[in-house]
Amino acid sequence: MRKIFTHVGRRIRRLIDFFYPPFSKYLTIQFFRYGVSGVANMIFDWVLYFLVYHYVLRQEMLHLGIVTLSSHIASLIIVFPFSSFSGFLLQKYVTFTASELRGHVQLYRYFLVVLSNLILNYLGLKILVDGAGFFATPSKMIVTVITTIFSYFSQKKYTFNKTNPQIH
Repeated sequence: MRKIFTHVGRRIRRLIDFFYPPFSKYLTIQFFRYGVSGVANMIFDWVLYFLVYHYVLRQEMLHLGIVTLSSHIASLIIVFPFSSFSGFLLQKYVTFTASELRGHVQLYRYFLVVLSNLILNYLGLKILVDGAGFFATPSKMIVTVITTIFSYFSQKKYTFNKTNPQIH
């Protein structure tokens, strides 16, 4: 499976790198790859969120017996694992390929950053939708921009760090 991900990641890098020259004066290749793959994953997340919110949950509360979730929070919980996993694969095989950390260490660290992002997403949606009365999908988009900035620096400096490969 790793060979497939490596091969697909290499092809995605080549495609992204093809569009890099006009941006080379302003961005590093790593940041450009992160941006392009991140935007693709963000669009995937937004589309999936929209579909779950509007067509799966139909903007209705999700009753789980002992707890009831609002549709915007339930959509977040349903979509988050899919977009997180695709994001990990893109970061590992497209953006941060120079990291010498073992895959399970990267996955563990990525999971910690993802949990932080989940908390930020939850709080952001609660504030914007429940507190300020904004629409759910645009609120999700606003929160995603904030968590993307946090995520880039966390992933670069912590999850896919190139130094100290023995530190877990």
